[in-house]
Amino acid sequence: MSKKIHTEAVDHLFEAVLCLENKEECYTFFEDVCTINELLSLSQRFEVARMLRQKKTYLEISEKTGASTATISRVNRSLTYGNDGYEMVFNRIGEKEE
Repeated sequence: MSKKIHTEAVDHLFEAVLCLENKEECYTFFEDVCTINELLSLSQRFEVARMLRQKKTYLEISEKTGASTATISRVNRSLTYGNDGYEMVFNRIGEKEE
């Protein structure tokens, strides 16, 4: 875990996220907390990670998501060298590599 982001404020944010009970509550909360562009960027990165796990090419991913190759590369680096956060979530939601 990165010590740079491990702050009391981030703890409070994560506690708030953990108390959300369904998708509708997530929409309500995240629409207040994030700008539309921030939320779309987060969801784009998640979609990029999902497609990378499915062995899609950068071109396929870029065409489907609109993500730049820099964004795709950054997400790929997180999948390869990160803290396995994406993997943990994909395993919990039951998404498997194709």
